[in-house]
Amino acid sequence: QVQLVESGGGLVQAGGSLRLSCAASGSISSVNAMGWFRQAPGKQRELVAFTKSDSTNYADSVKGRFTISRGNAKNTVYLQMNSLKPEDTAVYYCYAEVYSGSTRYVYWGQGTQVTVSS
Repeated sequence: QVQLVESGGGLVQAGGSLRLSCAASGSISSVNAMGWFRQAPGKQRELVAFTKSDSTNYADSVKGRFTISRGNAKNTVYLQMNSLKPEDTAVYYCYAEVYSGSTRYVYWGQGTQVTVSS
């Protein structure tokens, strides 16, 4: 079991920055990948960014503006969001992918609201 707690959301003007944090607890030694999804009202949840081993991947819509990173203890993942746009407004969810043997589990945080005003 892995528990995820997010923080750092809020209201910001277009062009501003926010930094989201997600702290994992529990069986963190088994975490394979961590990342962020987001869901805007009336839209499907979409992948924003994830990190696995030493690699990172981003949605095209956030490339060059968002940066994902892991903390030194590997139990925390951050999402630095710069040059925010109104279309970035969404609830952002942290996730952790865990393998137990060959079985894959995905754990989710509770979500944090990001609102970008124009």
